[in-house]
Amino acid sequence: MFFDRPDSGERAVLVHLNLYSESEREDPREFEELVLSAGGDPVAYVMGQRETPHPRTFVGAGKLEEIAHEVRTREAEVVMFNHALSPSQERNLEQELKCRVLDRTGLILDIFAQRARTHEGKLQVELAQLQHMSTRLVRGWTHLERQKGGIGLRGPGETQLETDRRLLRARIKSITARLEKVRRQRDQGRRSRRRAEIPTVSLVGYTNAGKSTLFNRLTESDVYAADQLFATLDPTLRRLELEHAGPIILADTVGFISHLPHKLVEAFKATLEETLNADLLLHVIDAASEERDEAVFQVQEVLAEIGADKIPQLKVYNKIDLLEQAPRIDRSPDGKPERVWLSAVTGEGQALLLDAVAELVGTDMVSEELTLSPSQGKLRAALYQLGAVEQERHSEDGLAHISVRLPRADWDRLMSSEHRASV
Repeated sequence: MFFDRPDSGERAVLVHLNLYSESEREDPREFEELVLSAGGDPVAYVMGQRETPHPRTFVGAGKLEEIAHEVRTREAEVVMFNHALSPSQERNLEQELKCRVLDRTGLILDIFAQRARTHEGKLQVELAQLQHMSTRLVRGWTHLERQKGGIGLRGPGETQLETDRRLLRARIKSITARLEKVRRQRDQGRRSRRRAEIPTVSLVGYTNAGKSTLFNRLTESDVYAADQLFATLDPTLRRLELEHAGPIILADTVGFISHLPHKLVEAFKATLEETLNADLLLHVIDAASEERDEAVFQVQEVLAEIGADKIPQLKVYNKIDLLEQAPRIDRSPDGKPERVWLSAVTGEGQALLLDAVAELVGTDMVSEELTLSPSQGKLRAALYQLGAVEQERHSEDGLAHISVRLPRADWDRLMSSEHRASV
C-alpha cells in the first residue's frame, strides 16, 4: 500500500555511499551545501560503503533499516540521496521509508526552480523538471493507474497515467518550441554584436566561485549574488568599456557543478550558448577552496560537453583576500596573460584583470578630431550611437568640433559609407 505524501518537507535525512564501482565519487560536503541551498534542514547524515548499488533500493537491507530508523526518530519528511536513482529505486525506497525520496538530480532541479527569475529561466527549469518527471510518473499514486470513470468515460478508455504522459509530452513540446524561439532571438543579438565587431567575454566557473560578485564589480551592476550554490541562473549581458581596447560584452552565466545532470545541460542550452559563442572565457576559480583543482576539472568537463573547450581561457583566481595574497598576472612562456589573481569583494586586482582582457581581446582603436557642419548630422548621430564621442564643442561659425574614439572596424565602416565625402 502506497503512502500519502506531504505537500512539502524540510527536515531531511541525507544519504551518501562510497561505491567502489564509481571512479569519480560525489563530495558529501558539497551535497550538504546543496541541501542547505534548497532550504532543507539536514537532521541526520547516513553514510556507508558498498561494492555496487542494490538494484531494488540502491542501499542494502541493513542500511535501509538505519535510514528508516533516522526518519522515524528525527521525524524527517524527506530522504535525499547524493546519487542518481532510477525511477524504480526511488519508488521502492518511498514505499519502504514512508516518506518522500529525492535523488541528486531532483535536488538540483529544485534549487534551479527556486533561483529562476526570468521567463526564459523558468521555462528552462520547467523543461528539465518535466523531462526528469516523465520517467517517474509511476510513483506513489495508485490512482494514476486506474481508468477514468464517469458518464461517457467508462470501458476501455484512457488511463489517468496515459493521459498524464500525453499531457507531459505536449507540454515538453510546447516549452521546447518556445525555447527555440528564445535561442533564435539570442542568435540574432549575437549576429548584431558580430557585425559591430564587439567581442563577447563570458564568465564561467564552478558554482559559488564568485562570478556574479566579480560581474557586479566590473560592470557596476546589481545582479543577485550570494554565498550559496546556483545563486545565478539567468544569463546577464552588460556592455563594458575597456580603456585601451574599446567595448566588450560581458556575460554572467550559470555556475557548473560536478556531474551536472545531462538534462540540465540540454535544458540550459540557450543560456550556455552565451558561453559557446564567446571570444574569451574568464574561468573564475575559488582560490581559497580546498577542492580548487577538482572544481577546475569539473568545469573543463562541462565546457567540453557543450563544445566550448577550444575557446581561449583566462583563469581568474578569486578570493585572494582569504589567502592574504597580493594581486598579480601570471603569463605564459609567449608573454600572454594566463592567470589573474584578484578579490572580487575588495576590488584588488580588478585593474589587472581589465588590462589582461584588453590584451587578449582588445581591438585596434582610432582616436580622431572631426569638424562637422550642420549638414553632417547623420554622421554625428552615428558616432553618438556607437558611443564614440568623447568631447564636443561648437564654434561661432556653427561647426561642431568632436573628439572621437572607436574601434578601427567601425571607423573604416563609417568612412567607407555615404559619410566619407562629407568628412
